[in-house]
Amino acid sequence: MQVKNVKVGPLKTNCYVLIDGENAIVIDPGDEFYKIKPLIENHRLIAVLLTHRHEDHIKALPDIVRYYGCPVYDRNNLEERRYDFCGTKLEVIYTPGHTSDSVSYYFYEYGFMFVGDFIFKGTIGRCDLPTGNFEEMKKSILKMKNYSERTILYPGHEAFASLGEEIRLNPYLKGLKWLLFFVYYS
Repeated sequence: MQVKNVKVGPLKTNCYVLIDGENAIVIDPGDEFYKIKPLIENHRLIAVLLTHRHEDHIKALPDIVRYYGCPVYDRNNLEERRYDFCGTKLEVIYTPGHTSDSVSYYFYEYGFMFVGDFIFKGTIGRCDLPTGNFEEMKKSILKMKNYSERTILYPGHEAFASLGEEIRLNPYLKGLKWLLFFVYYS
């Protein structure tokens, strides 16, 4: 699978286009459809996945749906379980905290996870915006103990990192290492 990235809109939101054979999936079409469309090229867009519905993550969504007529998935129509989208396998993880509708997508065959504004390199998403909740964020962070430290985290803004890096360097995830140790040896 190929992961393409383009920064869109005034907040430089990471929009991802995943290419798997002849199929494509778009994650968080934040803005500037004209920048996203060339990344899809001659592939069949089978889905748009939204990590949450803040405007900087969905502004180009109407243009994409109008042009491609593809289904859109988010917290409202996905359960927390594994899915197969035309051979592309992923796990949906509810990760509220930044917003109540925050979702992360774990592509377990490839070891990468799209986390939106849940986790950033060195920090986490804000919890002080409408529907944000720091207690829910802490519960979401604890879910990360179930995933390999080699998992690559693709955030909604800025650079990507491995879960292991974040466990070592991110002050919000540092305690997870001890929790992982405890879970492994209990």
